[in-house]
Amino acid sequence: MNTTHSTGAVERTVDQEIRLVADAIEMVARGVSPRVTVAGLRLGEVVLEPAQRLAASAGVRLVPLWNGDESGVDITVEAAEA
Repeated sequence: MNTTHSTGAVERTVDQEIRLVADAIEMVARGVSPRVTVAGLRLGEVVLEPAQRLAASAGVRLVPLWNGDESGVDITVEAAEA
C-alpha cells in the first residue's frame, strides 16, 4: 500500500470537510440561515477542533452529532445565543 497516496487522500478529505463546515459557518454568521447541518463527515474528529476555532471567530457555535456507531459525525452550526 502506498502510504504517501493514502496520506494525501486523507489530507484532501480533511481539507474538503473543513471547507464544507467553514461555508456553513459563514452562512450562519452572515444571517443567511439560522442553522446549517453538514452531515456525513468521515473525519469529524480531525475537523472538529479547527472548525470550533473558526466558529468562535465568527461568533457562532458548533454542535457535533456523533453517529451511533462512531463512524462519523454531523456538525450543526447555529447562531450564538444573544
